Amino acid sequence: MNRLIGIFAAACVCRVNAFVTPNALLGHQQTHSSIVRTQKAVFDRALGCLQMSQEEMDLITLDAEERMDKTMVSLGENLATIRTGRANPSMLDRVEANYYGAMTPINQMATISVPSSQQLQISPFDKSSLNDIEKAIMYSGLGLTPSNDGAVIRINIPQLTEERRKDLLKQCKSIGEEAKVAIRNIRRDGVESIKKMEKAGDLGKDQALDGIDAIQKSTDKHVKMIDETVSRKEKEVSTL
Repeated sequence: MNRLIGIFAAACVCRVNAFVTPNALLGHQQTHSSIVRTQKAVFDRALGCLQMSQEEMDLITLDAEERMDKTMVSLGENLATIRTGRANPSMLDRVEANYYGAMTPINQMATISVPSSQQLQISPFDKSSLNDIEKAIMYSGLGLTPSNDGAVIRINIPQLTEERRKDLLKQCKSIGEEAKVAIRNIRRDGVESIKKMEKAGDLGKDQALDGIDAIQKSTDKHVKMIDETVSRKEKEVSTL
């Protein structure tokens, strides 16, 4: 009799379990799905942050590259102002004259032409500025002597003396060194920005190293370009 009661009770428990188990499993599955969704959301946010950090670092390296390119443009413009024994309007690009109280590049105040390989002619838009332009050229340090006939200014470009040639070569080197300093300052700014991101936890160490390496490669490339550009200008100056 007791054995029959035990069998009956076990059968009841099985039936109850059969009835309860699906709900319990459903609850467990729902909890698991919720955890998975939460983990996925956290992962997506983390991935998004990493992508944003990578993009920010890429912008830093791109900005450094663009600033270095602008430095190269400035280098070319500055070297173009160094005369080589032949007339060239760019020789006067850095010369500024007083125009109604404001220092103004003379190439914005006049038309500069080249009548011959050894002469420049300056025709001011405003004839009243002739004397100011003449003074600006005289005190520019270019070693040029302007001739003012009341309508235009003419500048005869003398052949370079050996002493003057050496002085111009020094100017080339000086302008080149200024450009290199500018490039190195850009590199420093970019590296510091990346290191700050790494310190703040926005970049991993490997990411930061990749960014710093990219900026260094850009630095090396532009320094080499500076040396080549200055060397070409020195050759022009040295050619008789």
